[in-house]
Amino acid sequence: MSAACDITFTPLPGESRQLLNKFYRDQRSAMRAANGATLWVARDVSIIAGLSLTPVSHGVWLTGLLVADECRGQHVARRLVQAAVASVEGHVWLFCHPDLQVFYENLGFHIDPVLPISLAERLIRYRQSKFLLAMGLDRQTA
Repeated sequence: MSAACDITFTPLPGESRQLLNKFYRDQRSAMRAANGATLWVARDVSIIAGLSLTPVSHGVWLTGLLVADECRGQHVARRLVQAAVASVEGHVWLFCHPDLQVFYENLGFHIDPVLPISLAERLIRYRQSKFLLAMGLDRQTA
């Protein structure tokens, strides 16, 4: 990876969705770029991180945040989330493993937000097989 100043954080055009899916596969992840989402990537020479912002009632659902192994610990995830979240108004929700709570709190997210019904129902299903925290950020008051 080049110097941090060489990294760009931008939306990925919809027709380039397969590039984010290729990045996920190359990282040996089962993640996929969400259908109907605005995709965001961090690029050095190639994609080094990505995420999806899927529209939901009164906001977006952040999923699929992944940083390439060799780029971890360099604030790429923080900077990518900040760039993507700055592009939206309203609420941003996400589900995360408890180990990531402090990371997201440092970005302004809070635990146990009021979720839209579609996300509340999804969280109940997800929690049948793993424990996840619901976190949220209100971009109108952030």
